Amino acid sequence: MVLNEISFFSVFLILIVFILLLDLGVFNRKSHALSLKESIIWSIIWISLALFFYAFLRFKGDWIHGINSTEDIRNITEKYLHPINLSGNNFSENLEIYRNNLSLEFITGYLIEYALSVDNIFVMVLIFYTFGVNRRYYKRVLFYGITGAIVMRFIFIFISSALIQEFSWILYLFGLLLIFTGVKMFISRNKKEKIESQKHPVVRFASKYFSVFPRFVGQHFIIRKNKKLMLTPLLITLLVIEFSDVIFAVDSVPAIFSVTKDPYIVFFSNIFAIIGLRSLFFLIINIIGRFYYLKHGLSILLTFVGLKMLFSHWLKEIGFTTAHSLYVILFIIIISIVLSILFPKKEKIAEH
Repeated sequence: MVLNEISFFSVFLILIVFILLLDLGVFNRKSHALSLKESIIWSIIWISLALFFYAFLRFKGDWIHGINSTEDIRNITEKYLHPINLSGNNFSENLEIYRNNLSLEFITGYLIEYALSVDNIFVMVLIFYTFGVNRRYYKRVLFYGITGAIVMRFIFIFISSALIQEFSWILYLFGLLLIFTGVKMFISRNKKEKIESQKHPVVRFASKYFSVFPRFVGQHFIIRKNKKLMLTPLLITLLVIEFSDVIFAVDSVPAIFSVTKDPYIVFFSNIFAIIGLRSLFFLIINIIGRFYYLKHGLSILLTFVGLKMLFSHWLKEIGFTTAHSLYVILFIIIISIVLSILFPKKEKIAEH
């Protein structure tokens, strides 16, 4: 069973690396800012890939853990606390139940991560504006930022899963953290975020231990000046974005653990959301002012998944399933978008 998990995971990682290399080397070799039309097309492509993987899990989800019997399903269900009730020893029926729940866990986790990515994008926009990055280089920075995020999520997710397996009470800490973050986000929803570039810890660290060139040099991250390697402001921007993603992961990864304790599903849902982050970024910056209530919705979403994590045992007893979580999350996101359209934020008229 372990060998099957390793084999499946290895194939998945190879596929993701191939997609990223194809994206960088074939489709997006030229540095330019994506238009609204391009960002919509690419967003549809990445979402379609996630839906294809959802369909794969729906019909072949047992391949992940190499399941061959009802006993295997029971062991995996007990290990990762899947909220399902198996049907006796009928393997085909139990396999159907397992696959259905696994695919729902994936798409729910993906939806949570994709929705929370919107808030992370607001921070990225602020970073680009603060450091004065030319829009034509956004895509290059985001590509390497996404690559770094995949590596860091891998480490964070599987360490978190190991800790949860060993100390189940950590789930309650995750729940409290999510509720705190949700409440804090709601309270500060109307405040304008601000980044002071010179005081940022990443900038201070880089300036202290490395030579930093004072201005941008095209799309280069590192240059050689007077036989000396120097970091450019573009690389500093990339490092700040990576740092912000680590902070962001502290909220988003526990949020998906509220839906599934299977680290593979948490990782898969994270990765499919992350690889679509770049096109979503350009889509958001083109319509950034149109969804005023989305941050309200995200704060409620975080609070909901935090409460779900705290009361998971009680919810399971009353029959609250993965599908119910999906319905609630969809409802929160859709309502926040609809309210933003119906009641757009009124721009203040400047007084003369």
